Amino acid sequence: MTTAVLILAAAFIAPLISDHLSRWIAIPTVVLELLLGILIGPVLLGWAHQGEVVDAISDLGLSMLMFLAGYEIDFARIKGRPLRLAVTGWLISLAAGLLIAFGIAAWLHGSSSDDLVSHDNAAALVLGLAIATTALGTILPPLRDAGLLPTALGSRVMAVGALGEFGPIVAVALLLTTDNPARTSLLLVGFVALALGGVWLATRRRPPRLARLITATLGTSAQLAVRMAMLIVVFMLWVALGLGLDALVGAFSAGIIVKAFLAGGGHEEAEVVESKLEGIGFGFLVPFFFVMSGIKLDLKALLNSPADAATIPLFLVLFLLVRGLPTLVLYRKDDLGKTGRNALALFASTQLPMVVVITSIGVSSGAIKASTAAALVTAGMLSVLIFPLIALRLAGREAAPAGQEGL
Repeated sequence: MTTAVLILAAAFIAPLISDHLSRWIAIPTVVLELLLGILIGPVLLGWAHQGEVVDAISDLGLSMLMFLAGYEIDFARIKGRPLRLAVTGWLISLAAGLLIAFGIAAWLHGSSSDDLVSHDNAAALVLGLAIATTALGTILPPLRDAGLLPTALGSRVMAVGALGEFGPIVAVALLLTTDNPARTSLLLVGFVALALGGVWLATRRRPPRLARLITATLGTSAQLAVRMAMLIVVFMLWVALGLGLDALVGAFSAGIIVKAFLAGGGHEEAEVVESKLEGIGFGFLVPFFFVMSGIKLDLKALLNSPADAATIPLFLVLFLLVRGLPTLVLYRKDDLGKTGRNALALFASTQLPMVVVITSIGVSSGAIKASTAAALVTAGMLSVLIFPLIALRLAGREAAPAGQEGL
């Protein structure tokens, strides 16, 4: 309970610090949550520690982050050319990431630097997948706050981010968390079919009694719509885990299903339910995950390994090369203009949540050292701190609505 209280206190303090510092520099709240987690964790103050309860809440927070990312996707806006370019861009990024990672792993092995990797092939998979991601769940809130989501740039960021987040989730399920990729592929196809069936059911006309109860309980303690949404999240997590897939596949799919269901009601009803789901996610579970990630981050191992610390700027550059450069090239004929393309490339290069997930799997499996994971996560934190800020400036929009500049 002490750790839980400290985590929630850090989550409360982070926006206050962000607002105070906004007069000099815009620091995303998620970065401060990670830093505060490091501060109260075993590496520095030693006040907060891992435990069964807080780890379970943290895992649910990550699932909620993926759920909200899936919920934000508007397929009507990204279908066609934006989605095709996003798929092509991520596949190029994946190939480039794996190629570079295998080269780095071979070089490290040749230099007998066991501080960075333990097994070449496994390490290359972890590194390659980690640098081919995009932090959709992290960049969507500032995009929405800046009023950019309804624009052409917003739809392209949504498409690029969706593939940059969902693609690695699928790749992790096929390459990192299974010993039988062929069997996992079949199970994944079955899960996708189940998810598509869920989307189809969600778009059907609601039974009159259910529609009436959802509307009637929006302002009561029953909260039927919210309870149903959380049931879908947990059910899809249960199905995914039962099939031996990564839980994040289930969470992402649940977001898409809930979005389809709420679209069948009124616009006002969807906004009310969405605000409640965001309150649960961004108000409690998601910051819990990020603070807990800071607590778990083995910064001491990074400080004890100068070679790993030196790779932080390298990983930051690789984010730009692997995710940003293909995006910049593929969208050269798009109608965004040069400034818009540069902003899109920077958004695509922003990475963190999936880096945390993939490196955690890599450390637990022995594929990479804790110091390597810490270097990658630190680079991800810097990307969240730097790239969206520059991208928003390039887009020519303020990062917050009038009257809320600090937030």
